[in-house]
Amino acid sequence: MSILVIGEALIDIVSTPGSPDRYAPGGAPANVALGLGRLDDDVEFLTDVGDDFHGGFLLAHLQESQVAVLASPRGATSTALARLADDGSAEYEFHLRWDPDSSLRTDAPRSVVHFGSIAAFLSPGSAVIDDVLASATGAFGTHPRPLISFDPNIRPSIIGSREDALPRFEKLARRVDVLKLSNVDANWLYPDLDETAQVDRLLSLGANLVAMTRGGEGAIVATASARASVTSRKVEVKDTIGAGDTFMVSLIHDLHAQENAVSDLSAAELAALGDRASALAAITVSREGADLPWAVDLRN
Repeated sequence: MSILVIGEALIDIVSTPGSPDRYAPGGAPANVALGLGRLDDDVEFLTDVGDDFHGGFLLAHLQESQVAVLASPRGATSTALARLADDGSAEYEFHLRWDPDSSLRTDAPRSVVHFGSIAAFLSPGSAVIDDVLASATGAFGTHPRPLISFDPNIRPSIIGSREDALPRFEKLARRVDVLKLSNVDANWLYPDLDETAQVDRLLSLGANLVAMTRGGEGAIVATASARASVTSRKVEVKDTIGAGDTFMVSLIHDLHAQENAVSDLSAAELAALGDRASALAAITVSREGADLPWAVDLRN
C-alpha cells in the first residue's frame, strides 16, 4: 500500500548574506513526500500548486523524485522567502494559498497518512485534512488502519496566536500515532514546561510515539513506556532547511515497515530509530537547500 502525504508545496526564495537569491522547491510536506520517494517508497502527495512556471517546476521536481502528485494547478504558486543567517538558521516570509482539490483524494487503503505544517491550520484546505483523518480512522474492512503521522512545523506568523492555534494542534495531535516536532515548536506551544514535561504532555494527548528534534543537541524519541535521547551527527552545516523534514521522512520510512506496534518499541529500538533519522538529516544539512537523500546515499 502507498503512503499518502497531504500539505503545501511552495517555492523557497533563499536569501543568503552576500550572495544572490536562489529559488528552490520547498514546503515541509512536499519535502517529506519527496524524501520518501527518493527512498523508493510508494508515495502520493495531495497538494495545491499554481499553473505558472513555479508550479510546473514543483511538479517536475516532485515527479523526478518518484512522487505521484495529486493536484489541479491553478492561479499562482505559493512562495516562502527564507532569510539565512550566518549560522545557517532560517527566518521565513510567506505568500500562501492552501486550497487543494479534494476530488482528487480517494479512500484507497494506505500504509501511512502523513500531514502537517501550514496546511494543518490554514483554511479552506485544513478541512480536507479533517476529512482524510475521519476516513483514515474509520472502518477499512479487511484492510488495516494506516499509521497516521503529524509534524506541525509551527509558523506563528501564519497560523496566528498561540491561544488560537493550540486547540487546533491538540485536536489533531489526539488523532495521530506519530507526532514529530522541534523543540522550537514545543516551546511555542508549551512555554511553561521543560522538555521532559513537554514530551509527557504530547504523549498524554494520545500519540503512540513522540519525536522532538533539538537541532545540534540531538533529539528525543519517546513512547509512554520508553524514551531515548539521540545525538546529532557532526557535519559541516550548509543550511538547516529540510533537516526536520528529513528526520520525519526517516521515521515514516522505518515505521511503515515496522511489524511491531509503535507503542511497543523498546528504548533501544527508539534509539536506533532516532539515530537513523539523525544520520539522514545530517546528509541534508550538509547540502545547500532541501536536497534530501536518495536511497543510494544510504549505501555509500
